[in-house]
Amino acid sequence: MESTVSEISQLSPRPVWAFFDQICAIPHPSYHESQLAQFIIDWAKGRGLDVRQDQTGNLLIRKPATPGMENRKGVVLQAHLDMVPQKNEHTVHDFTRDPIRPYVDGDWVTADGTTLGADNGIGMASCLAVLDADDIEHGPLEVLLTTNEEAGMDGAFGLEAGWLNGDILLNTDSEQEGEVYMGCAGGVDASMHFPIERQTDDEGLARFTVGIKGLKGGHSGVDIHTGRANANKLLARLLSHHLGETDTRLLALRGGTLRNAIPREAFADIAVPADQQQALAAAIDDFAMLMKAELGQLEPQITVILEPCDNPVAPLTRAVQSRLLAALNAAPNGVVRMSDDIPGVVETSLNLGVINTEEDRITVLFLIRSLIDSGREMMQGMLQSLASLANVTVEFSGAYPGWKPDPDSQIMHIFRDTYEGIYQRKPDIMVIHAGLECGLFKKPYPTMDMISFGPTIKFPHSPDEKVHIDSVGHYWQQMQAILKAIPAKSA
Repeated sequence: MESTVSEISQLSPRPVWAFFDQICAIPHPSYHESQLAQFIIDWAKGRGLDVRQDQTGNLLIRKPATPGMENRKGVVLQAHLDMVPQKNEHTVHDFTRDPIRPYVDGDWVTADGTTLGADNGIGMASCLAVLDADDIEHGPLEVLLTTNEEAGMDGAFGLEAGWLNGDILLNTDSEQEGEVYMGCAGGVDASMHFPIERQTDDEGLARFTVGIKGLKGGHSGVDIHTGRANANKLLARLLSHHLGETDTRLLALRGGTLRNAIPREAFADIAVPADQQQALAAAIDDFAMLMKAELGQLEPQITVILEPCDNPVAPLTRAVQSRLLAALNAAPNGVVRMSDDIPGVVETSLNLGVINTEEDRITVLFLIRSLIDSGREMMQGMLQSLASLANVTVEFSGAYPGWKPDPDSQIMHIFRDTYEGIYQRKPDIMVIHAGLECGLFKKPYPTMDMISFGPTIKFPHSPDEKVHIDSVGHYWQQMQAILKAIPAKSA
């Protein structure tokens, strides 16, 4: 691999950081992974490795066993190719063209104003580093890199039976060193559609944009229990109940960018009678003070804005506006239920992730997550009831199963024993409230033994994303120990 000028390529372990530095240099947001995939294909061919790509876009690279380890169980190292594209408001960055700009910040690596892509770029880098190494002991090895995990798990859905030969799969998409995951939540996307009707009596109205900014955001699975504010929900609250002394008319709404990220910003274009501008400004100031009092400890950068706008469209009819704001304000969001079986783990949640105004409708995107199918079905029923009350439609798509824990997992015991042998302490065996691809892999490969582990990554899916430098070294050491400890196949 060609060296790069980034300072992170000099970090230890250098094989992993050098690959991650190169990954950062190649744009690879969801739906735009082809450039990175082609780079990996060319690199693998140059190393004399067997590389192939399926119709979905997944990559599979095979490497023969270290001499003397040919009889070991086959291992699949797995990561996903894409990253979540999120940036701060004033950051100029095109994720489809511009490289990520990583830098060292104390004990962490982060990016300049954007998501870093450590989710799952560090895992991908470690897989490539194993393929590149001549001094790591392992049995028959495969690396599976899936496409479009963050926006729909397309690669995992498209994985065909019989493509993989391995007996054990090591998913590298977890985000806390010292934890190993043996189960995850399933989920389903929901789209609620509000048809737009506009009125024409809009003369004499002053037009403004009101917005919520400066929230932390984050991963709608990993961070959903933290209580971080949802900008879409706060905007609905403002418009529904805090502008009562004005005749506020709604022109358009927009908020969030991904259904699996807690929205950091949301905006509404509104209009009020010209003689109510002072009352509107006072109401916005009052709401801003209220938000600072309620959320200032958790969301210290929260800001409520009011700015003139030039959106020329006519206001929504009062009936449409009333139904829309009532539905958004009433929509469930956040943790719905904690697990009774696994203390401290969220069982069921909902994220009101995106609001978009289109020419003829306003679309609201939700992501439901649950460890159990009945929890997912309960939330679908709640959204169906909400849509019925609002007299609109809701559609569900992309349902994916959870990953049921296997207490007899051999690879789980190998991870635990090797970790304890290295660090003289036991790892935490966990179930995560996020969608890992393992649940989908179990359909074409029901007998494959799987775990998920990784280094410590904070604030994924937000511009605050960062990865702990020392934890990458621990993770790399653990991966090598596991590969060496894989047992022989049964006779």
